[in-house]
Amino acid sequence: MNNNQHFEHLLKQHQLKRTGPRLRVLSLLSAKNVATSQPDLESVIADVDRVTLYRILSAFEEKGIIHKVFDLNGTANYALCASDCNEHDHHDEHLHFNCIACKNVYCLDDLDMPPVKLPAGFRLDGFSFSATGLCPKCSKKEA
Repeated sequence: MNNNQHFEHLLKQHQLKRTGPRLRVLSLLSAKNVATSQPDLESVIADVDRVTLYRILSAFEEKGIIHKVFDLNGTANYALCASDCNEHDHHDEHLHFNCIACKNVYCLDDLDMPPVKLPAGFRLDGFSFSATGLCPKCSKKEA
């Protein structure tokens, strides 16, 4: 199955219409190894207006296709979710690494996260871990 077929299946699985703009957003997000902001997506997808792009991102986030993470400036960035995410069960509790040099946000899915133990009476609906520093590319530049 090629990427386009995979994305069409993903949209169908989440009861979303398979439109060109939605497929392009999925393609762009999957091609990057970093989370991407709406302004960055707007600059690449010039034929989709800001409101439509916002609605696409909101629908994808609501359905568990993407997750939102904030960079060091407070800008929302988006990345594809793990394949087992859905509308009722989001699994984006992984480390988000913000590079202070290139400003990229990386999802580090493969790291084991410590369990979050809350005091009695608290209910956990999700959590976010973020770290700052230099990514491998920027670390090499400083060396």
